[in-house]
Order: sequence, then C-alpha cells, then structure tokens
Amino acid sequence: MHHGEFRDPRIIPLYDAQYGWSAPDDFFRSVVGETPNARVLDLGCGTGRLTLGLAAAGHAVTGVDPARASLDLARAKPGAERVTWVEGTSADLPAAAFDVAVMTSHVAQFLVTDAEWAAVLTDLHRALVPGGRLAFDSFDPRARRWETWNPVDSRRVVVLDGVEVPQWTEVTSAADGLVSFTHHYGFPDGKRTGTGTMRFRGEEELRESLRAAGFSVERVYGGWHREPVGAPDGELLVIARRA
Repeated sequence: MHHGEFRDPRIIPLYDAQYGWSAPDDFFRSVVGETPNARVLDLGCGTGRLTLGLAAAGHAVTGVDPARASLDLARAKPGAERVTWVEGTSADLPAAAFDVAVMTSHVAQFLVTDAEWAAVLTDLHRALVPGGRLAFDSFDPRARRWETWNPVDSRRVVVLDGVEVPQWTEVTSAADGLVSFTHHYGFPDGKRTGTGTMRFRGEEELRESLRAAGFSVERVYGGWHREPVGAPDGELLVIARRA
C-alpha cells in the first residue's frame, strides 16, 4: 500500500489538517472506555490522533504502525510520551499483552487478501488476553461509498500553513470487492499522488472471518452513534471478543 497520507512526509501533515477529532474518535474512545484503565493496542495508529486521546483518558496505550513518517509526526505531538510507539506490524505484537485492540480509519480494509486478513486476526487473538475485545471499522459495501471517490464529489481544499492545497480522489478499478484509487494533491510547486487498494467485506464475511480466528462477535453497528446496520453512515462498526 503506497498511500501518501501515511508515508510521504510532505503529504502526511495534510491528513492531520483535514481530519480532526470527530464522531469516529468518540465512538472508539467510548468502546475502549468500557474497560477502565485498559491496556490498549491501536494497530495502524497513523499520526496518533486517537492514540493520544486514549492515553489522555487514562489508558496504557501502544500505537503500532509500519509507516515511519506517520510515527515521526505522532511522536512529536504533545502527550506523545504517554504512548509506547512501535514501528511494525501485527506480527510484532507480544502475547496476551492487551485488554482492548482497535483498528480505525478503515485500516482493516487495507488488508486486501484473505490470507493477510486472517493472519492479522490471528496475531490480534494472540495479543489480546482471554476475554479481550477488538473493535474496528469497515465501509459497508452496500453503501457503495467508492462511487463518490471521483474528481468532482471528492474535491476539497485543505489549508496547510496558510497555503491552500486542493485534493481529490479517483477510482482506478473496482471489481470483486477490491477498489483501487489514486489521491491527488495540488501543491503550489507541483502535484503529488498516493495510491491504495481497499477490500470491501460484507457483514457476514466479517463475522465468519472473526469466528474462524477465535473471536465471538458482540455487536455490529451501522453508524457512529451506534445505529443499526444500514444507517446512513454506511459503516460496519464491529466489536468482537477473544475466546
């Protein structure tokens, strides 16, 4: 995955400028908060917005991400000393070390193959204590969110250090549950791009994969305020428990 928002030092600050604390962060913080003083894993923590928020709420948080440039920005933020930052993947996780694990910002969808997804779920099962919980988000494929990823509907202007940077997304292919796309960033000194592919799994596919990995699914919501599946947010917000 070559998503510039996570790996390109020039583009990463745009992600922070565009995405501040919002309803998804409130949702995950509330889920984690159901386990007071939890040992929390934020897998795919990126630039650490939620990671730092969870630490500020009193949890012992470990943020793991393979993108060094994103972690560098996270480590420079106020409160970063409260978090254990790890450059790595789920394969690097210690056993029985966490009470709660989260994967946010649709990180789960960047695990595009069945083998990748199963391996990460196996790693998470190992990393959680018995009875530990896993929470993650995934776009509901029935909402067809990728249809808005075009140069017109996705176009926006982000202001970074007083400079306006237009950006937009275009889908390059969509078939068999896989959607590939290119993000475009119009910097004054030239355009930059980042590419990625996401896997859109339906609710039953997610449930079955979790069962196969040794999790029991407790809840699946369709919106950030815990609405049922099919809500306008077009999400599948999954909370599962390690057996």
